[in-house]
Amino acid sequence: MGQMYDIKDLELWDEHIFEAVQKFGLSCFPQEFEICDHHGMLTYMAYSGMPSHYPHWSYGKAYEKLKTLYDHGVSGLPYEMVINADPSLAYLMKDNSLLLQILTTAHVYAHNDFFRNNATFRSTRAEYTILMFKAHATRIRNYMEDPSIGLDLVEPFLDAAHALSLQCRRNLAIRKRSPEELRQSVLDAARPREDPFHAIHKRAEYIEPDLKQVPLEPDEDVLLFIRDHNPFLEDWQKDILTIVHEEAQYFIPQIETKIMNEGWASYWHKRILESLDLPDDLRLEFIARHSQVVQPHIGRINPYHLGLKIWEDIVRRYDDPTPEEAEELAPNHPNGLQKIFEVRETDRDVSFLRRHLTENLIRELDLFEYAPHDDNWVVSSVADEDGWKSVKSTLLQNVGMNTVPVIKVHDADYGGNRTLYLVHEHDGRDLEPEYAGKTVRYISMLWGNPVALETMLDGNRTRFGYSNAEGLSLHGA
Repeated sequence: MGQMYDIKDLELWDEHIFEAVQKFGLSCFPQEFEICDHHGMLTYMAYSGMPSHYPHWSYGKAYEKLKTLYDHGVSGLPYEMVINADPSLAYLMKDNSLLLQILTTAHVYAHNDFFRNNATFRSTRAEYTILMFKAHATRIRNYMEDPSIGLDLVEPFLDAAHALSLQCRRNLAIRKRSPEELRQSVLDAARPREDPFHAIHKRAEYIEPDLKQVPLEPDEDVLLFIRDHNPFLEDWQKDILTIVHEEAQYFIPQIETKIMNEGWASYWHKRILESLDLPDDLRLEFIARHSQVVQPHIGRINPYHLGLKIWEDIVRRYDDPTPEEAEELAPNHPNGLQKIFEVRETDRDVSFLRRHLTENLIRELDLFEYAPHDDNWVVSSVADEDGWKSVKSTLLQNVGMNTVPVIKVHDADYGGNRTLYLVHEHDGRDLEPEYAGKTVRYISMLWGNPVALETMLDGNRTRFGYSNAEGLSLHGA
């Protein structure tokens, strides 16, 4: 367990770490720490780190699952949790050794820097995070305690909203156009292009656009579309859809930057602790603990390991490039430290991996792709001259929000009977029929009318349908 320590020791090491943070140029929100036992950590894990959250059975289920796995030694607990807020709030495990508290404190400051400076997080308004979750919790509890609404109505409505919460815009840096802007865009698209030879050409036919179509363009914000276009929803139901959507938007940047963020925190906790005057016993424990955190995992990606390796490789390529790499750099290229601060600010996992996970690094890491074959799993691509691109492409397809199917609303009155028509943007991966069926049922519950979802199954256009009268249906589109 390492040396014995008390709060004063942690405060002293925090001062040393913060001095190193400033020396290295990290820029953080004010940082607060809370020491908690394993019961507290399990609770924060179930509630995604939030000190206040609205009640729902799924959080209790998450807690019981985590506690059972922990009690039986199947899984451990994180050394720390840190949330994106201003001031930032981090939880440290009471049972951590002194070295682990020092390491996780440095790790927390690096996460804090990432939250504050990465462009993906700029829409989260970190200064209002704690207040937002508290306000949401209060509103949901009020609906549950309201005699005219109650738990029996709120909970199934939350079930449906939770199931669809990630069916929303992924890139929050792109502003959603207003109805007026959409209308003008449709008119502009329908207008024939200027023809410099119009005198000798037949005049292009103008087809008047249908401005009554709802939506005017496919809409991926499913919960908000239902909120705004189902006239039969009660105010409390609209508010719940808003709450679930807002909380999903808060967590999406974390989903989109998992590899970058954990790699960044690992890179800086390593550099910070290497700069500290650690006693020999703590330094040895640091080497062992750091190796445990960033070691590769068999059969799956360890984001700490992959992220750290990419950050280190960026620094190396800009500070000490090979002759081939030097030819690709601009004459006045930044140094390694300048470059990683630039990347930290602008990228998310997909762009980070696409730009900086090189062929040489893929080969060095021995990344490979595996797929099911009969009743077994077999290696389908390795990082050789032919296979590395396939390995990288598969990895890109399975990071961040790329793991969540894209489903968009195409028509709010399909067939003239208020059927909500949605289309799954197929990317080569079929939907699981069981989950697709549950999805259309949940959408129908919120929409209050029939729902149709078009997709591809086994190469054929297929449509899932659901209505209260006929139940679930499946047929060719």
